[in-house]
Amino acid sequence: MAPRRILVLHGPNLNLLGTREPEVYGRLTLNEIDSRLKHRGQELGLDVVCRQSNTEGQLLDWLHEATTEGFAGIIINPAAFTHYSIALRDALAAIPLAAIEVHLSNPAAREEFRRQSVTAPVCLGSISGLGPDSYLVALEAWRLRLDQAADSN
Repeated sequence: MAPRRILVLHGPNLNLLGTREPEVYGRLTLNEIDSRLKHRGQELGLDVVCRQSNTEGQLLDWLHEATTEGFAGIIINPAAFTHYSIALRDALAAIPLAAIEVHLSNPAAREEFRRQSVTAPVCLGSISGLGPDSYLVALEAWRLRLDQAADSN
């Protein structure tokens, strides 16, 4: 059976969830979001591994290592790197694993500088504006894709 491990990467400042602009990002902490993802992953038969970094280089290293670590797919919230990190965009394009980009808020409804994503064009899809449920929807999408791939084999 194909690997059913999903890597969830959280970008800069997401470690401050729960206290950082709760009117925009909600009151759940990153640990609470990760716990929900892992629990739902178990229900779906997925092994969910969550990591957060405020450092672009660390996110790049985790992307580069994802294939050799046996992940089947990636969920990524690049946070502020969404809008300007060509290095993150290039890493997503370079690896053989697909990624789904997520955002807690709806960047299209916010400040002008947040409306452009340099990472979305190299992702399988983007889910935004659903708060923490954006991650859960992405996880469901991965379950569907992996189930379809298993059925076609």
